[in-house]
Amino acid sequence: MNKKVSKWLNNQRRKQFLTVKKIDLSKLTKWVYNKKEIYHKSKKFFKIVGIRVKSNFYNQKSWDQPIIVQSEIGILGIIKNIKTNKYLLQAKVEPGNINKIQISPTVQATKSNYSRIHGGKTIPFLKYFKKKNRNFSLQSEQAFRYYNKKNSNIISYVTKKINLDEKFRWFSKIEILNLLKEKNLINMDTLSVFSSFIKKRKIDFPLNKEKKIIMWRNSLNKKYFLKNKIINLNSIKNWNLTKKKIYHQTNNYFSVIGIKVKTNKREITDWNQPIIKGSKMAFAGYLIKKFKNTNHYLCRYIFKPGSKEGTYTCSVNTSQFIGYKINKDLTNFQKKLISEFFIKSKDLIYDNILSDEGGRFYHSQIKYMACRLDKNIDIELPESYIWLSQNQVIDLIFEQKIDIEARLLFGIINFKETI
Repeated sequence: MNKKVSKWLNNQRRKQFLTVKKIDLSKLTKWVYNKKEIYHKSKKFFKIVGIRVKSNFYNQKSWDQPIIVQSEIGILGIIKNIKTNKYLLQAKVEPGNINKIQISPTVQATKSNYSRIHGGKTIPFLKYFKKKNRNFSLQSEQAFRYYNKKNSNIISYVTKKINLDEKFRWFSKIEILNLLKEKNLINMDTLSVFSSFIKKRKIDFPLNKEKKIIMWRNSLNKKYFLKNKIINLNSIKNWNLTKKKIYHQTNNYFSVIGIKVKTNKREITDWNQPIIKGSKMAFAGYLIKKFKNTNHYLCRYIFKPGSKEGTYTCSVNTSQFIGYKINKDLTNFQKKLISEFFIKSKDLIYDNILSDEGGRFYHSQIKYMACRLDKNIDIELPESYIWLSQNQVIDLIFEQKIDIEARLLFGIINFKETI
């Protein structure tokens, strides 16, 4: 991190304060917590309900869990100055951030927020994301914790000077590349926007032709299924609903807690909300290998409880990285990839810890890793795995077929190629 960026960040850390206090779910003001669901009294923002899942894709054939329902589509937007080639980002406090301030997009707002349901201030620069001179991509969010949730990812272009509040700053690509090496600094929504707009390579020789990929995907769609049904919170099996929080009986999965927030640089200065608290460090990892002089990514086809259809994820994606060897939710093949390649890798392209979005997730961290395989290493793949070329992954991102963790990691690895 260069001195100018460091000085600006430290200045923002001093000027923006945030206090977050855990409180009982039953004591949340302006929220209703009953046997059916948790919802805001305005009927806006989001709600937390139960979901019942049945699938033959996992070892566990059926399970229940809480899940966030937020049907409205939010805006994740970054302004780019095409004269200077710089991006407008902001230092933003979120209640779930492990380090309070992270670097966010120009605009990061749900429809309820930018519609000012909370009665707070207007969102700066919102008008730039409703004009024509922009790139737009609708992408899904975390489908293990969100039910069919999508956001608009937008890059909007300007040429004229913009008056900035001090918490906003123009960043060059080199500055952002350096910040991507810092722990928990570039937030998930910033990465979401950049990863949606990676430019294709002029030369790309896929190992698997499109026809073969479609046949492979169709065969998995025929063999496997996932069905989900919204249920009352008090009907979810193996979870404890208390006045204080909602948690799994094994304590192995996320929980739902309540928080009371006070801050000075948001649209409103204090509020209560429920939030998802992760239990352990998550992991997302890509194995990358060159075939035909083209980078290929080892991808897995997966079904997720909050998604309507199967999607592609990275080589390994799990909510529990520590103690992965005894993780019943991981296949033996995934455990082998972690042990033999990620942990013992001699050619790591990326290795860092970044956060999930702090508005809905509390102190939730993911260890992202990308490892390059030697050309002489050959891996026998299970049926749900396939090698996809650089441009094929970009096409699948455009088609909304790549899940968020895989998309973000791909965006980090290829950040130099963002538009």
